[in-house]
Amino acid sequence: MKIRVGYEIVYDFPQPTPMIMVLGTHFTRASDVIVPDFLTITPSVPILPYRDGFGNWCSRILAPAGRVRLAADGFVRDSGLPDPVVASAGQHAVEDLPAETLVYLLGSRYCETDRLSDVAWSMFEKTEPGWPRVQAICDFVHRHIAFGYEHARATMTAAEVFR
Repeated sequence: MKIRVGYEIVYDFPQPTPMIMVLGTHFTRASDVIVPDFLTITPSVPILPYRDGFGNWCSRILAPAGRVRLAADGFVRDSGLPDPVVASAGQHAVEDLPAETLVYLLGSRYCETDRLSDVAWSMFEKTEPGWPRVQAICDFVHRHIAFGYEHARATMTAAEVFR
């Protein structure tokens, strides 16, 4: 199956504004790209590409003051099948995790672990560790959280969404 991928994002900047964007198809899907979803910027400005610590291609620009349009349009090939279910997937002890995976355990300005850890444990501590626990968390999110532009903002945090 072919899936059209892309976006159009328009900003109105009061002054020149540095931006870092991670907007393209992930490099692990490179062999599935039929038509690349190249980033275009109007008005045209230089794009400085780099790879971040997670392997993502990033685009760095200095957006000029005024209206700036970011856009891309492409196609990728996909089987259309859901992600595989691996019910036997286990949960590893933190001390057994490879060092390069530990960064994924850190909180961020968008997910305040100090505010959500107790809630998360009270909701999911009784679920079987491993796949069943991850599935229970995913099921909760899918049942209780929906994206809505009328509620979205760049500073929205996970704790705010939960409340």
